[in-house]
Amino acid sequence: MRADQPGTTTAGALSGIVVADFGRVLAGPYMTMLLADLGADVIKIERPGSGDDTRAWGPPFADGEATYFLGVNRNKRSVALDLADPCDLAAARAIVGRADVLVENFRPGTMEKLGLGYEDVRGSNPGLIYCSVTGFGTDGGARLPGYDLLVQAMGGLMSVTGEPDGQGTKAGVALVDVITGLHAGLGVLAALRHRERTGEGQRVEVSLLSSLLSALTNQAAAHLGAGVVPRAMGNSHPSITPYEVFEAQDRPLVLAVGNDRQFRVLCERLGLPGLAEDPRFATNTARVAHREELVAALTGPLGTRTADSWFEELTAAGVPCGPINDLAAAFDLADRLGLAPRVPESAAGPGQVAHPIRLGATPPRYRAAPPRLGEHTEDLLAALGRPVHRGPAPNGHTEEDGRHRRDHGTVGSVGPVRETEGHRR
Repeated sequence: MRADQPGTTTAGALSGIVVADFGRVLAGPYMTMLLADLGADVIKIERPGSGDDTRAWGPPFADGEATYFLGVNRNKRSVALDLADPCDLAAARAIVGRADVLVENFRPGTMEKLGLGYEDVRGSNPGLIYCSVTGFGTDGGARLPGYDLLVQAMGGLMSVTGEPDGQGTKAGVALVDVITGLHAGLGVLAALRHRERTGEGQRVEVSLLSSLLSALTNQAAAHLGAGVVPRAMGNSHPSITPYEVFEAQDRPLVLAVGNDRQFRVLCERLGLPGLAEDPRFATNTARVAHREELVAALTGPLGTRTADSWFEELTAAGVPCGPINDLAAAFDLADRLGLAPRVPESAAGPGQVAHPIRLGATPPRYRAAPPRLGEHTEDLLAALGRPVHRGPAPNGHTEEDGRHRRDHGTVGSVGPVRETEGHRR
């Protein structure tokens, strides 16, 4: 199970790093895909027969695969292992024993019951970076299910999203999962740097609730620093104005005026030069205090021209603004700006969003499409010295294979383990 075999790359910043990926759904898989794009060899361990839950989360589908799954699982190898089967569990332990990073987001305690908890595996693999993603932590929240919508609700995000006096509105994507995946990735990279210096692995723990509270930034700071309990304000901003949505002649237009200079230019372009000198609007603090009067003064002039017309003129004058695009228009915009937001279909399958980070010397690479369930099981088992599956059965194994493996028990050795600089195990 070497990281330089076919299906991996030696060119990425994380080339040579092997990731045992027990993650499911979004937070873990999103993070491990980003690592895989940067060269890591990610081995996705899935349930035989069904695999990652998101394989069934459709429509929509592309080429018979759920686009939800496709969106966060490229550049990985899939191994179908039944962790309730002693021999498959032994194979999983062998993979973990040779990995640099383990990622899991089972309910707290599950990995320990399988003998795959951090204390269980660190003795044989002391350099392992063991990343656990939970919903509400491993203490009082251990029994709470970690669903993104639930955390958006209980973690306060929905209370500041939506219209005033509404029931609260969730974000249009599982934003907490995505943020948590990014935090987990940062933690893994920090732990790898520590291991490079000391040779020691460590445990990395990230929860959806803690990640959300951190990501609430200014709203959280308002509460902790000033005792404010923020509330939903629709498309208005609690601390800046005009920083919201207005109606242009044809469609909505966003203004994001962040300072007094921008406000003065806006007033000039709207034919309202005296507005910037009005004591009610001369400073941002004053504008926030008189938000309703200001919005009323700006609404009429903005409604006289199209959103695109205002976008061209105000942007050229240094006033941040833009129309509300749908996703098709957003990708078209990124294309026009030269951001190359799409992965070529030949590189990683249909409908892939490009890695968001540009690196000059070690750019992300798209080596393989998201794997079919169990696509790499035989190769991995062979590399580990395990008997090879001969065909699918309801539990992912043939009866002959199951008998063979029960007769021969657990393989105790998987061959020599490679050494890397600063990390010997």
